[in-house]
Amino acid sequence: MTTQLPVGIAKLVVRRLPGSRHRGVLTAGGLAIPVALGRSGVAFDKREGDGRTPAGVWRILRVLYRGDLRPRPATRLPAAPIGVDDGWCDDPDDRRYNCPVTVPPDSLPFAPSHERLRRDDWLYDLLLVLDHNTRPRVRRRGSAIFIHQARPGYLATEGCVALAPADMRRLLTRLRPGARIIIS
Repeated sequence: MTTQLPVGIAKLVVRRLPGSRHRGVLTAGGLAIPVALGRSGVAFDKREGDGRTPAGVWRILRVLYRGDLRPRPATRLPAAPIGVDDGWCDDPDDRRYNCPVTVPPDSLPFAPSHERLRRDDWLYDLLLVLDHNTRPRVRRRGSAIFIHQARPGYLATEGCVALAPADMRRLLTRLRPGARIIIS
């Protein structure tokens, strides 16, 4: 009996382009995709708010998408729509730091610093959640590190990896569960 391995891309590699602090290239399964990186470059010693993309190996946990704008994306990864009250806590002093949270539209009673996942721009309309700083969660080591859609011109991120929307959709169709991203 032959065991067949799951088809799909299991490893993404992101490297910063020489001479550019916040531009890079993602390679995976024969693809080479331009990406935007953190405004302060890439570093192993990521700190909350430093604008750096964390170097290391991270698992891709799931896909979040705007279900009110489009159907579930074509992917083998676990996927869930982003709700109107979905957010991500980025307050290092809160017990929910670097975790998804429910944020009512008026931001009350959730007072700690957070990001709304349903944004007015389209950057988070489709995003991949990484396991950066999750087990264990360490205060001030960075939160809300995602792979999301890039601004035109691949402008710098706050620490995430960002791809053009078409590249994101193309990549999603090829990723398999358990895929990892290596950022260097």
